[in-house]
Amino acid sequence: MLHCIRAIEDFNSPPTTFSVSSVDCVHQKCRPIVGLAYKGYCAGAAGPRLNNERLYKFSYTTEVLVDRAKGSKDGSAGYRISSDVDVNLVWRDPSSKDDQLIQLVISNVKIENVAPRSAKKNIFQGATTQSLLGEKKLAALERPFMVHLKNGKVSSFYCYKAEPASIKNLKRGVASLLQVQSRSGKVIENDVSGRCTVEYKAAQGQVTRTKALETCKTAETGFTTYIQVLGVSGESSSVTVFILEDGFIKSAIAKETHILAVNARRTTAAKIVSRQSLTLVANETGPFEAAGKNVASVVKSLDEKLFAVGVTAEKVKSQCKGYITIFLSFPLLSVQKQFEPDSLSKAIAPRSFLALIQSIRKASKDEILQVLKSSSKTALPQVVDAVTSSQTPASLDAMLQFLNFADPKGLVLQERFLYACGFASHPNERMLQALDISKGKIGSKDIKESVVIIMGAVVHKLCQKGGCELPTVVEVKKMILEGPDNTQVESDVQMYLLALKNSLLPEAIPLFSKYAESEVGAYCTVSLTALQRYDVALITDEVKQTVNRVYHQNRRVYEKNVRAAAADVVFSSNPSYMEVKNVLLSIGNLPKELNKYMLSKVKDILHFEMPASKILRQAMKDMISHNYDRFSKVGSSSAFSGFMARTADATTTYSLDILYSGSGVLRRSNMNIYGASNGALLHGLQVAIEAQGMESLIAAKPDEGEEDLESFAGMSALLFDVQLRPVTFFKGYSDLMSKMFSMSGEPMNVVKGLILLTDHSQVIQLQSGLKANAEFQGGLAIDISGGMEVSLWYRESKTSVNNKGAMVVTGNVTVDMDFVRTGMEVSFETEASLDFITTVQFSEYPFLVCMQMDKTTFPFSEFLTKYESLPSGKSYVSRRGHKQLLPGSEFPLHQENSNMCKRVFDSDW
Repeated sequence: MLHCIRAIEDFNSPPTTFSVSSVDCVHQKCRPIVGLAYKGYCAGAAGPRLNNERLYKFSYTTEVLVDRAKGSKDGSAGYRISSDVDVNLVWRDPSSKDDQLIQLVISNVKIENVAPRSAKKNIFQGATTQSLLGEKKLAALERPFMVHLKNGKVSSFYCYKAEPASIKNLKRGVASLLQVQSRSGKVIENDVSGRCTVEYKAAQGQVTRTKALETCKTAETGFTTYIQVLGVSGESSSVTVFILEDGFIKSAIAKETHILAVNARRTTAAKIVSRQSLTLVANETGPFEAAGKNVASVVKSLDEKLFAVGVTAEKVKSQCKGYITIFLSFPLLSVQKQFEPDSLSKAIAPRSFLALIQSIRKASKDEILQVLKSSSKTALPQVVDAVTSSQTPASLDAMLQFLNFADPKGLVLQERFLYACGFASHPNERMLQALDISKGKIGSKDIKESVVIIMGAVVHKLCQKGGCELPTVVEVKKMILEGPDNTQVESDVQMYLLALKNSLLPEAIPLFSKYAESEVGAYCTVSLTALQRYDVALITDEVKQTVNRVYHQNRRVYEKNVRAAAADVVFSSNPSYMEVKNVLLSIGNLPKELNKYMLSKVKDILHFEMPASKILRQAMKDMISHNYDRFSKVGSSSAFSGFMARTADATTTYSLDILYSGSGVLRRSNMNIYGASNGALLHGLQVAIEAQGMESLIAAKPDEGEEDLESFAGMSALLFDVQLRPVTFFKGYSDLMSKMFSMSGEPMNVVKGLILLTDHSQVIQLQSGLKANAEFQGGLAIDISGGMEVSLWYRESKTSVNNKGAMVVTGNVTVDMDFVRTGMEVSFETEASLDFITTVQFSEYPFLVCMQMDKTTFPFSEFLTKYESLPSGKSYVSRRGHKQLLPGSEFPLHQENSNMCKRVFDSDW
């Protein structure tokens, strides 16, 4: 009776969706109860039915191809496995014709190239199947195995436990072509690919099975980078067409395709194509059906060594053995040479960086420590980048043992470790626990600040993947949220605010709103720039009121750079008509340079069609807020945005904001670079230089609200959405004067190192039983430095931001069985330099300001490698490449800047 209740429940469910565990609809006692539902479902066979005493002889082939996304079959790397397959009925449940135990025997196995090859390029030339597989594996492949087929679904898979995983998976691939139902609808099935949602469409002797590969759940999972712009996206499909005749399979043709591409450059892509074909060639007299009560007893009576081993695929070990130890010990000398500081601007550095990461991910803690200890002093910081970016338990343990945070002399290595954690592609809770070394002794105050700031970045990434409630995350969130109010030390408050800026916790918004109105300008600036990073939907009306109060100075006088930051938040937070109108009405009543900055900001929003441009145009229709008197203010401050590059896949933009004091000294310089792809936005780079209290050098009068500011100049950087610890050029009048007389003009380093930008690892279990591994990685070698020079004699100041970098992105796809390996690597690399220089001559007012943003001529290369290899060492490799030299350029700014630069350089002569 319970059996019938399950049947009724199953048939009362939507007709297009049911589980593979559907009840046996032909159960005699259930028929009267199920009624019409039974007739609709059970009118025909649920799946293929074999006849007793018949031997079905099939020809079977499976092939796998790897190539670029638009590659042809002839140019692909891959191989084909073909064989004969004999199928016969072993046992059938007397009460259900669709409950069958089937035996399959594979024979006459051949392994060959898919595409025609010359003998020289054919790795299978002269090889026999036995020499390729080995005698034991071939015997295992040709050993009979059994499948329990129930209602057209493979319920159990029986073979010898000791058989190699690769052999069992190939057998599972054959069995997957016996799994078919004769009724249209969606089901959840288990097969070699995993547990997947499958849709069947039946029509006149033909059934089409479409597998939704994105739904497949398997034991082996990968990971991908959090940053969508730098990530990898994929498309996949799996379609099998069955031709049925007399209730059984006449043929089954399957095609499965996977395409993986780098989002920012979709031509850097790889394609995997897997095909299967099972064709009935003969139907002969076969063995008798065995007697037995159930499947288990029948299997045991026929062969006691057969066991149910599961339908889904097993993990296959790679053919590579002993590679890691060899790589980490011998070629490390050549890698170290490529990791020397002078090589960091060349593509060989990030390429070696990616190769070392791949090796370290397979290495033990002791092997990694050996690498660290044997590295040269100059290459060691880059090796630390690679080890930390590997993000394995062994690499993290090795780093924590290698570094001594109590030693202030180890600042460089310690900070490189921390920054690599901040840029981690897939951090886990253990990494955050390791970072919580603030409970221990830290010898350097700079490192203590970096630890807390980077912890905020790791919290953000863990929350992105749903880990906000992990115990360590909760603990760190509590620490950084309570931190600003639990200390009176200015640098510590700023440290916690920067950590919260990295975390982007919604709970931190009220805190930022509070500190935006602080009496300390640094707190205000950090808080306002943090608010600008949040989703507009999280910026409440209360927060907007606070920001507007800061800009309009409703409660107290603020520094110009604070008001400018507040204006940026107003314009970026979906402003109302009155908010925009009030900002426009303020122009003309602001300090001179802030007037000019706001005018330039308004024009930039309109010119670049930013989100606020529509409401801004509406407000400017009012002649009171938009007239010549307001929009004719003079000054040297400016704001400008432009395009660096535009392609079909991605867009890169830049913005330059410069704010001066009324005396002509730089107050704030802000350069930003953004990347956008498929609706996702990445804040790739922000370099901000701030200076204050320098009017005494030129006997000038400070602006309102800035009379008591201490002399200070510093620089901060935000890289790939991660805020780094700010760098101070000088602080205090005495420090300023000593730096003035000792200034060499050499820039100060802000960040230097190797960063793992793209990190995508994916295991693709093919329906054929073969398995593909996809690894996409992008490495960046970067060197950002900045400097500030002031000449009292020539009454001139110059600030510079120098960005040098080399980038390599590789995509590697392999189908690695233990008897043959095939794959491909697609990659591109480039080297570039971007300089931003601002020259100010303040001998007269309005003072002369010239901004220059130059990109040098740079190389760009693309490579494609396809390969096939055997464990014996025989291999085939095909390489193609394309190199070009792209011309440099000076990025255009507004016409006013061009006119000013001409005057500045004319005066130099």
